[in-house]
Amino acid sequence: MTARVVPVKFNRTDALALWHDVTLERVRSTHQELSPRQLVILTTIYLEEGPHTVRSLARKLSLTKSPITRALDRLESERLVRRCDDPVDKRSVVIERTASGTHFLSDFADQIRDIVKTRVA
Repeated sequence: MTARVVPVKFNRTDALALWHDVTLERVRSTHQELSPRQLVILTTIYLEEGPHTVRSLARKLSLTKSPITRALDRLESERLVRRCDDPVDKRSVVIERTASGTHFLSDFADQIRDIVKTRVA
């Protein structure tokens, strides 16, 4: 996992304004809209070392398997992740990254970075 850098002076208003601006940019764009739960599951899959299963994601995020499964249904329908049989344990399903998911998160990260740049300037 990469290091997270937080500006030295980043108060609550700054945090809320950043969240507002990023969310507003997403709402105005033609990109897929994801719920906060779907977004945190997607970013976990891409930022954390795998393999990822419903059970491992539920444990890592302190959620039950049911909301993880519902979120994965949506993420898979948007082709942002895919479910595959676990080659080690045929009873288990592994959640894998997709090119579309990588592209989605790259665009999302660029939007965040651009908004931070305008706020710092």
